[in-house]
Amino acid sequence: MRAIRVVLADDEPLIRAGVRTILASDSGIDVVAEAADGRALVEAVRAHRPEVALVDIRMPGLDGLAAASEVRRIAPGTAVLIMTSFGADEYVARALGDGAAGFLLKTGDPREFSLGVRAVAEGGAYLSPPVAARVIREFAGDRLSRSAAARERIAVLTNREREMLALVGEGMSNAGIAARLHLAEGSVKTYMSTIMAKLGVPNRVRAAVIAHEAGLSGAG
Repeated sequence: MRAIRVVLADDEPLIRAGVRTILASDSGIDVVAEAADGRALVEAVRAHRPEVALVDIRMPGLDGLAAASEVRRIAPGTAVLIMTSFGADEYVARALGDGAAGFLLKTGDPREFSLGVRAVAEGGAYLSPPVAARVIREFAGDRLSRSAAARERIAVLTNREREMLALVGEGMSNAGIAARLHLAEGSVKTYMSTIMAKLGVPNRVRAAVIAHEAGLSGAG
């Protein structure tokens, strides 16, 4: 199988070198380009059309969040994986709201870089454990009221769509869901587009939160 192509963006050369070295240890991942600022990232994505853009949240000129949003606009097939040493909730909320597929902490386990890249490249979502807790707090609010609201939101889904949403809540990728439900991966992608449209959410992370709040089997 072809290696997952990654464009790596960080304004610090030492960080880029370190992350590149970590990813180079995975034979299934290939860093095809690097960028030191947001505008260079956008141009690199435009040129290479990678499966994943691994983006620092704070860069000069066009910052990582703005650049990630532009990447999502020009290359919807490129999954954006945000990395930062800053764990502020507002960064997490904004990044996920702009359609980022995952969030890594630079200070986390180095193995998470490969895990994160592979997860988002396969159509899944990935959050470092410290970030996952922040996401739940950000979008959960009062547990009882959110649970009731989530159950009301999933009422519009068919049984098959609810089954699929439960698997999203478990963190499964499109390929994993396809294998579990004996469907073509293309069919899963179509289902997921429909599910997110019905729920009114911009990405799989929000959909997974709803699965947890609604108490779907396998998601709670």
